[in-house]
Amino acid sequence: MGHRPSRHSHQIKKYQKFIDTRAPEIRHSVEVAIKGHRFMRVKQPKGAKGSLKWLQRAVERRPDLLQPDDIPQIEWRSPLKSDDYAEYRDRDFLNLVGCAQHADALSDFWPRGGPQWDALGVSETGPVLVEAKAHIPEFFSSRTAATEPSKHRIESSLRKVAIDLGATRPDLWSEIYFQYCNRLAFLWWLREQGVKATLFYVCFLNDPDLNGPTKPETWDAAFASANYALGLSKRHKLSGSIKYLYPDVTQLS
Repeated sequence: MGHRPSRHSHQIKKYQKFIDTRAPEIRHSVEVAIKGHRFMRVKQPKGAKGSLKWLQRAVERRPDLLQPDDIPQIEWRSPLKSDDYAEYRDRDFLNLVGCAQHADALSDFWPRGGPQWDALGVSETGPVLVEAKAHIPEFFSSRTAATEPSKHRIESSLRKVAIDLGATRPDLWSEIYFQYCNRLAFLWWLREQGVKATLFYVCFLNDPDLNGPTKPETWDAAFASANYALGLSKRHKLSGSIKYLYPDVTQLS
């Protein structure tokens, strides 16, 4: 009987092609994922509407709209047209931003199936993690749907983060605004590992298809409401590591 190709062989070939186009400093970390056959790379279609559409366009056409003045030049590594506009999570997101050495520690903090980042980049100061929104309903999310024992690990980690940030309602962090909370939790975890990560909330303005907010103040009110419900003060341990950006989609049309 002839040699039967590994069921991962097709994925490995695609990843090898991807590696060949990447900056040398991240090739090794991506190769770690290939050797272990662990993939959490989620291919995306070309965005037709909403934050998927606008973020892909911003990264590809107008990265200046995603570049705060006080952050060194960002190299965007996802989503890229040359990489099927893929989004990353778990070990693969760490690999992509050059933090593969922290993968084992992540598994202690959070089970597989963690946040899928809308965009990922790297600057001289560290990784940039992006959560993007185009209309207010995207901001709301229900409690975790994980089952035991994953649910227990998530609840325990969120409670630990909430308490460290001084939140007065830590028990609610796995019940309401779950997506918002887990993004904060991953930023907290990276900073605890000594990684100088920054979290960007990219809040698009004037989305015509989804009737999105027209002013930054509308987004600010949504974040303020979430913080109030979670018992999180406006200023906390992570405040200096979070950026709020408000690109106008008329600049991307």
